[in-house]
Amino acid sequence: MADRYLSFTRTAPGRFLTRRLGLPQPAALRRWSPERPLLDGPLLHLTAGESLLDAAPVLARTGLPPGERNPAAVVLDATGVRDVGTLAAVHAALHPVLRSVAASGRVVLLGAPLDADDHHQAAAQQALEGFTRSLGKEIGRGRTVNLVRLTDADAAGSTLRFLLSPKSAYVSGQVIHVGPPAPDPSAARNAADPGRPLAGRTALVTGGARGIGEAVAETLARDGAHVVVLDVPAAEADARAVAARLGGTALALDITAADAGERIAAALPDGLDVLIHNAGITRDRRLVNMPAERWSQVLDVNLASVLRTTDALLAAGTLRPGGRIVATASIAGLAGNAGQTNYGASKAGVAGLVRALAPRALAGHRVTVNAVAPGFIETRMTAAVPLFIREAGRRMNSLAQGGLPVDVAETTAWLAHPDSGAVNGQVVRVCGQSLLGA
Repeated sequence: MADRYLSFTRTAPGRFLTRRLGLPQPAALRRWSPERPLLDGPLLHLTAGESLLDAAPVLARTGLPPGERNPAAVVLDATGVRDVGTLAAVHAALHPVLRSVAASGRVVLLGAPLDADDHHQAAAQQALEGFTRSLGKEIGRGRTVNLVRLTDADAAGSTLRFLLSPKSAYVSGQVIHVGPPAPDPSAARNAADPGRPLAGRTALVTGGARGIGEAVAETLARDGAHVVVLDVPAAEADARAVAARLGGTALALDITAADAGERIAAALPDGLDVLIHNAGITRDRRLVNMPAERWSQVLDVNLASVLRTTDALLAAGTLRPGGRIVATASIAGLAGNAGQTNYGASKAGVAGLVRALAPRALAGHRVTVNAVAPGFIETRMTAAVPLFIREAGRRMNSLAQGGLPVDVAETTAWLAHPDSGAVNGQVVRVCGQSLLGA
């Protein structure tokens, strides 16, 4: 369903009226396209205090030219911030340049891990999180602000390329932890073409026949993956149509079946590189009016099937070393939502699964585990939401508009990238920095 308010605010009467009434004025977001793959403008690299790393070579690989005037992106290296006094350098660096950042521009702070032995450093670095989220809520004009914690700039290459590109249009106010460099055991299969980083790899997308799952399948195929589109038997025709369009394979399967993992493994005898847990349902009702079957259906599809299938595929060795698991959580699981105790519980469970499994999967199988947590995304499901609730969902974020399925897909593709091995155990919100929760 079209966002008529968004369209109205882009007309002259709309701009005048919304300005006079103090209503949200959402900006047109710059998303990736083959014709315009990069942001429009230079990258400004600043430092607050003394840097602990050399990010310049990595930033050079974003494709953005260096420059100080009208930057499309600003990267502030705040890894050397160790106390309240040096926090002033953050203000001093950004205060003079923020007004000049282009519409749909990017501000990325680089922070250091919190030092458990130095509470002054921990306090100052934690302060960067509140700063990032607050700046994201005031910067406006479709611009985003994110914080990346890291100890090695090289390990953050894929993360910085994503955050400093049009692909991250609906990701803002996030704190992303990047671990030490993680060598890719499957580097020999890496594509020579950087535009097709998943070439030679197989990706399975559950619930891939429509909506967000279809967008994820399309994006992974664009990046070179052979995509297996899995959906329930009732959606087999749609799954086959998507797979045929993408040059992939369809797999009709009820993901809640006790032997779903074993059947997937049997269908993929040569192994799997990317597992996307996207299948999900809602059965909304307030808890006092919710029958037990509504509770169990949602928990079984959204959480239990993810646990069972992941366990089975890891145990069978179907996921190759260097593999990626990306699950779909939700801001409803992080912040709660009335009428969705079942859905919120299932999606919070996904976040718990990711955080607990990630270190063990990396150590035991050399596989990373992360999640995306969508906010209000424009799909057929949200189009059916009552008008006023739908409008509230669209406006209650820093970008004052709903996201698109491709926003979730681009974030998923970043986490699935062969160079994202240093990103593990993260739950990244794709919500335009929703005003619900942090």
